This record gives sequence, structure tokens and C-alpha cells, in this order.
Amino acid sequence: MSSRETILSRIRDAQTLAPPVAEQVPRDYRTGRTMPDVERIELLVDRLVDYRAHVHRCDPTTLTETITRVLRDVGARRVGVPAGLHESWLTGFAGDVVVDSADVPAPELSTLDAVVTASTVTCAETGTLFLDGSPDQGRRALTLVPDVHVCVVTAESIEVGLPESLARLAPERPTTMISGPSATSDIELERVEGVHGPRNLHVVICG
Repeated sequence: MSSRETILSRIRDAQTLAPPVAEQVPRDYRTGRTMPDVERIELLVDRLVDYRAHVHRCDPTTLTETITRVLRDVGARRVGVPAGLHESWLTGFAGDVVVDSADVPAPELSTLDAVVTASTVTCAETGTLFLDGSPDQGRRALTLVPDVHVCVVTAESIEVGLPESLARLAPERPTTMISGPSATSDIELERVEGVHGPRNLHVVICG
């Protein structure tokens, strides 16, 4: 018997001994939790700040102005956007706006100073932003290569916890979960930012 056959045989034996699917780990998570809008947003802000993200509050009438100010403050001159981003969001930006597409090689995204996207849903309890590749969010590479990510979160898209957030996602869509700027620790426990994504995350909460 070959090594491959031995391994497959062991897998089949293990599956035979495994309990039926119905008897496996229960998935009875808490769902349907609600919280007043003010408290829900305050909880999200607290988590984002704890993760060292920059938080900006605005309403729909000042969204464009807020995005423009954030881009100006970070010194962005060349900004990438997904093809479906609302055109009015960058009308106040005086620099170059690059519309991303699958034809743009990922290494070329490093020439962008920042990227601006929307988001699908946000979990207040964990401070996690969910991007599912929708037209106003773009492909995964667009939000991982540039050093600055400006993400717009609407108040109505904020859920209390993970079960509520996941329930609003389409399982078949590619989902990127972002909890603060990209960061890790080296062997001496020194925090290193920007290893796997943007070093700077700016979250614009609109509503």
C-alpha cells in the first residue's frame, strides 16, 4: 500500500468514527441583538480607536468634505477607487483619481497614496469592517497594497455583534475583514505595522 493510500484509508476510518453532522458542535449563537444607534456607534468608535484606527464622524451632507479633508491631511495626491464608488465622494479632491480594475497589476497599486472604499457591514463589538468585493469596495488587492485606506461606514450598516454582521453577508462573495491597521509583533514583541496591509486606516462613519 502506498503512502497516499494509507493516508486516505486513515481519513476514511476517522470519518466512520466521527459523529453524525447533527451531533457536532452546536451553532446556537446569540443573534438578533440590538442597541440604540448612539450606543452602537460609540461602541464601534471605542473599538476602532483601541485598534489605532483614525475615526471621523460626519453626516451625508458633509461626507464629501470629510473625505477630502482626510485625503488632504494624509498628503494623498494619487488615490485609487473601485469602479462602483459614488462619484460625488471625491468631487472635492484635487489630485489624481485612479479607477481600479482587474487589468491593473497588483504591484502598480503601490504607486497610490491612498484608496477610498465603501463597506458592506461593520461589527461594533469587535470593530471589524467587512468588505465583500461589491462594486463600491473593489477587489481585495486594492485595499491591501496602498499604505492608506479610507473606508466609509454608514450608520445603518453597523451591527452589534459578529452573528448579526455575518447574517448580512452573502457566503458566496469574497469577504475581507479589517480590524484596525495592519499590524503584527516581531520576536521581541515590538509592534510592526503595514506588514500585511495598510499601516493607516481611516474610518469615516456617516450618519
